[in-house]
Amino acid sequence: MVNDRRVYLFDTTLRDGAQTQGVDFSVSDKQAIARALDGLGLDYVEGGWPGANPTDDAFFAEPPGFESSRFVAFGMTRRAGRSAENDPGLASLLNSSADSICIFGKAWDFHVDVALGIERAENVAMIGESVAHALTRKAEAMFDAEHFFDGYKANPAFAMECVEAAHKAGARWVVLCDTNGGTLPDEIERIVGEVCEKIPGSHIGIHCHNDTENAVANTLAALRAGARQVQGTINGLGERCGNANLITLIANLMLKSDYDVGLDDHALGQLTHVSRLLDDRLNRQPARHAAYVGESAFAHKGGTHVSAVAKDPRTYEHIDPAQVGNRRHIVVSDQAGRANILARLAEIGIELNADDPGVNKLVEVVKAREFEGFAYDGAEASFELLARRARDEVPNYFSLARFRIMDDRRWNARGELVTESEATVTLEVGGTAKMEVADGNGPVNALDTALRKALVPLYPQLEDMRLVDFKVRILTPQAGTRAVTRVMIESADSQGRRWNTIGVSTNVIDASFNALHDGITWKLFKDDAEVPQAAQ
Repeated sequence: MVNDRRVYLFDTTLRDGAQTQGVDFSVSDKQAIARALDGLGLDYVEGGWPGANPTDDAFFAEPPGFESSRFVAFGMTRRAGRSAENDPGLASLLNSSADSICIFGKAWDFHVDVALGIERAENVAMIGESVAHALTRKAEAMFDAEHFFDGYKANPAFAMECVEAAHKAGARWVVLCDTNGGTLPDEIERIVGEVCEKIPGSHIGIHCHNDTENAVANTLAALRAGARQVQGTINGLGERCGNANLITLIANLMLKSDYDVGLDDHALGQLTHVSRLLDDRLNRQPARHAAYVGESAFAHKGGTHVSAVAKDPRTYEHIDPAQVGNRRHIVVSDQAGRANILARLAEIGIELNADDPGVNKLVEVVKAREFEGFAYDGAEASFELLARRARDEVPNYFSLARFRIMDDRRWNARGELVTESEATVTLEVGGTAKMEVADGNGPVNALDTALRKALVPLYPQLEDMRLVDFKVRILTPQAGTRAVTRVMIESADSQGRRWNTIGVSTNVIDASFNALHDGITWKLFKDDAEVPQAAQ
């Protein structure tokens, strides 16, 4: 039996999100975010536009292994005057590693007449022929009807001709796009309802921009009218004012409606983590007042609110914050964090009773360290080490006696200006001192190289470990060059594992060492390494 309440989730963060001012995804960013989206269990993850830029080409050449989501490539219809079979743009999509493709085209007669300067019949043919050709190579094709709502208001017959061409050619989804974000919910609901009289809602999607702060409301209005696919981005990233916030939509649909989005309660509980993971990847401060997942979303200040919440949280909280992986925050007497800490401990295999005194102690430690600038939502490996060290479960694989970094900026014999870094580290392993010196491409690379040079002979497990990303955030910019700095490092190994660690200090090299130390320690712990006997 067909579930007519099933809504399919389509994430466009890796493409639409990349159009956000100030956002520049690296290949490793895309891979990490795609894995997180797949881990949620979304129906579709759009990876970008193959052939459009080197980053997207590299990502499609080495995408993560999707277990739950369908991997989608985005591009445009064939160009005017070309056949679909001989269009280079379409060929890039069809030759990509994607499971499905999403093709956009014009649905507004004004754009066809002025921007493209082609006959309207040719535009309709471009849509239908492109979808039909895509289905000769891919199991699923979708059509994004660009500026559909403006086009429908200007010329309903032509806009419908465009989307019907895609549907008749076999498009699994025909997505109605409010591309400039200027349509209001009542208009969305009316127009989508009229479209669904001609094309089944089970084949209609909605894609809204947020220029009137109505993207989420417009998406919900489209669902009421019959659409059954929603497109959006994590945290509402996107061009201009952004796109519909998929985090908010998922929470609304799962907690406030009877729609079925195909996700379970575990995925719902990961929303805060995924939201903050994206911000950490982009080196951005999370929006404190974001619905559901913001730090202030369940914050209560002194006075009557606090006493009411203490008696019954439902007084001022529309949901239990733990449902979305967030926590309650009472500003005057902070009792937040226990449920969140317990859930995160369970994820790493530490089962504790809620009344275990170790839980309260860990909550206080996390609060104190986050006050100093640590952010464990994006540094799961450092959080695990923090918890396990509190339980005396992590061996002291090595400790730093001292390090020294020297930078040399000079003209070489060929008259070239070069900067070289040299690191000297002195470590203690099981009571034995070991010193190494190494050059590197910058002080952090030199420090990492020297650490490995000292440790790999003792811990061969580190041979396959590599650093894949390094980010620095200034936490106190008002302090100028004395500012507190947060360093986030992502590491990987040949077993396919990736882990994130964090360091905080007023000295960026010291912060980097702390993150490196955690990264190496986590790897050794997971590989069951033993402190070498000869060093004891």
